[in-house]
Amino acid sequence: MYPLRVILVYLGWALLWIVVQTTLLWSVGLPINTAIADALLTNTLLVCGGYAMGTGLQFYQPSVKQGAYLLGWSLGLAGISMLLFNFIAGKAFNGDASYLAFVEVTLPVRIVFGWLIILLMLLLNWMWFYTRERQQGEERKTTAEKLAREAELHTLRQQLQPHFLFNSLNSISALIGARPEQARTMIQQLSDFMRGTLRKDNQQQVSLADELKHLELYLEIEKVRFGHRLQTAIEVQNETMDMRLPALLLQPVVENAIKFGLYDTIGDTVIQVKATAQDHHLQLQIQNPYDPATARPPQGTGFGLSSVQRRLYLLYARHDLLQTQQQENQFITSIKIPQKL
Repeated sequence: MYPLRVILVYLGWALLWIVVQTTLLWSVGLPINTAIADALLTNTLLVCGGYAMGTGLQFYQPSVKQGAYLLGWSLGLAGISMLLFNFIAGKAFNGDASYLAFVEVTLPVRIVFGWLIILLMLLLNWMWFYTRERQQGEERKTTAEKLAREAELHTLRQQLQPHFLFNSLNSISALIGARPEQARTMIQQLSDFMRGTLRKDNQQQVSLADELKHLELYLEIEKVRFGHRLQTAIEVQNETMDMRLPALLLQPVVENAIKFGLYDTIGDTVIQVKATAQDHHLQLQIQNPYDPATARPPQGTGFGLSSVQRRLYLLYARHDLLQTQQQENQFITSIKIPQKL
């Protein structure tokens, strides 16, 4: 169906042609009443033909190669409309021989005029339905892509959670016999962490302050697991605390730093987290020790970082938001989060 604004434009256009045709017929000598009646009848029939044609195009839209069908269709409608006009005018103006003679003489011109008008309406209708179909197709494509992104983000999140949960449960199991108080503390911390995780959506944007609070819960759990070997240093510029980033983004990156920092080194390990603001981006840097002599052979960035990189691409459509580098004995993960202006 046509929107109301399209119908109003359609009727306004028909009214314009009624005025133009009335003026033209009156200028060649027809009485004003006859000229108005002629213009009203002609354009009413053409509007009806155009509406019938537009209704048909809702269900069948010829391709460009089938343009001949459009020409024949519009010519046929114009001929039918003018034959109806000739019949109705003959009945309505039965006693006006001069007007009927005028109609007879101008009938070929009326058919050509009607054909051009109907052809124009046909093209406008075809363009309208073609444009609307394209827009609906783009909307369907956008919706499908959004659903696919949401499904993939959900899958990534579900793959990350069990990995951390299994490690924590194994640590709790080891602590129960030797250090039951620490085991109870770790259970409470794990409960708080998982509760906060479940409340957040993959695409939810949170402030850096909220993300750091959730990260602190995670780090408390890991410090119970690794004891004094794990130390953290968090440096955050004040102006970054209200900047936004995807929820639960930092935890898998820091987990990756802990995994490679503690497993591949001997002694205490300091995990550094820095946050700065630069060029309308939140700049995050996670740094952990890296000892080439004891490190295992590199196998890519690992599932944690690759999943974060994939998530950033799904949310921002950019591949350059996560970078890794090695500087002497430090492994550095850098993340940029675009901020809305």
